[in-house]
Amino acid sequence: MIWLDREINTINYLPDFLKEFREFGALAEAENPELLYAWDVYEELLKNQFVNDSGEPGVKRWEAILGLLPKGSDTLDIRRFRILARLNEKLPYTRRILEQQLAALCGEDGYLVEIRNGEYTLAVRVAMAAKAKFEEVGSLLRRIVPANMVIDLSLLYSSHSKLAGHTHAELSTYSHEQLRNEVF
Repeated sequence: MIWLDREINTINYLPDFLKEFREFGALAEAENPELLYAWDVYEELLKNQFVNDSGEPGVKRWEAILGLLPKGSDTLDIRRFRILARLNEKLPYTRRILEQQLAALCGEDGYLVEIRNGEYTLAVRVAMAAKAKFEEVGSLLRRIVPANMVIDLSLLYSSHSKLAGHTHAELSTYSHEQLRNEVF
């Protein structure tokens, strides 16, 4: 295994007069795989410190720290997303902070937010491209939206204006449900 674009060979660290002895050469050969394994473990530990680079062990640790329970069908990316969503929560809860958090979760064009002050309602529409993250967005909203506001969360379905650039022949291969619910 290569770490930092170089091979590790402990024989190179011995003084020249010890390199002549077979025993030290055999020791160096026996130690090399162990040291390479130690470097790999160290490298994995470093990667697991950052959510975006974490592997399975790092994600499990983050979930334990944050009290998250993964679903059996969750991919590693969805689990990382859920961790990032929880880490991105911070006070105070303003519209600007909410939009920053939604942008981090769904992308800049992945959501719409509308506050209906007279009705004490927060309407959030999640784009179809971020459909897999819908449940996590709902969880985020339940944690940070004030208790006196109603949360109106739904998917941002394809509208006529989004499909207007396509011809009838192009769209006729899809069902109404596919046109409404799929990403184009």
